[in-house]
Formats: sequence, structure tokens, C-alpha cells
Amino acid sequence: QVQLVEYGGGLVQAGGSLRLSCAASGRTFSGYIMGWFRQAPGKEREFVAAITWSGGSTYYADSVKGRFTISRDKAKNTVYLQMNSLKPEDTAVYYCGAMRGGRDYYLGREYDYWGQGTQVTVSS
Repeated sequence: QVQLVEYGGGLVQAGGSLRLSCAASGRTFSGYIMGWFRQAPGKEREFVAAITWSGGSTYYADSVKGRFTISRDKAKNTVYLQMNSLKPEDTAVYYCGAMRGGRDYYLGREYDYWGQGTQVTVSS
């Protein structure tokens, strides 16, 4: 049974940093893509960043490019999202997802597994 557990969210001032973690278990993720999405109140879930588990190729939404960095630690089965220069508009619940490769990494509906989410609040 696949489980994704996010942690590391919290309250931070604008310009600050947070690092989110997603601990994955229940299967081997070789060939998978791991993604971070976020959902603000009243808005749809949107793509933030993704990484291929095997090769480590990364992809970012334009809104976070240059500020956020996604990475993974195979030994710990964990995916990270380092968020720097945070803005109030980054406030959202952040979700970690996993999907088998070969599909569109930026589409939430393509993901097979999801975590429960972690709240990130950026104050101005």
C-alpha cells in the first residue's frame, strides 16, 4: 500500500524559506514521477514542481521557477521542496503526488497517489 506523507509546512514571513518533505513508502518508485501541487482557498489544485525518481530531471511552474527547488533522496525514499523568497501568494495546502512515468507531469489527474497535504502560510 503506497503512502505519501508530507511535513514541513508552517507560517513564515514574506521573503522567508521553508522546506517541505514527502516520505514515500509501499513500493519501489523507479520509473515514477514525483510532483508537488498546491491548492489555495477557492482555487483549483495547481502544479508546482516535479522530478523523475530515477534520473532526477526536474520541472517547475513558471510562478516558482528560480525560487523553489525539488529534489529526492533515494536512500530515504523522500522528496523535498525547498521554497525560498516566499510570497503571500504562495499560501496554500501543498500536496505530494506520485505517478507512473510517461504521462503529463503537470496534470494532477494523471497522478496515482496523493498525500494528505501540508499547510503553508506566508504573511505579508
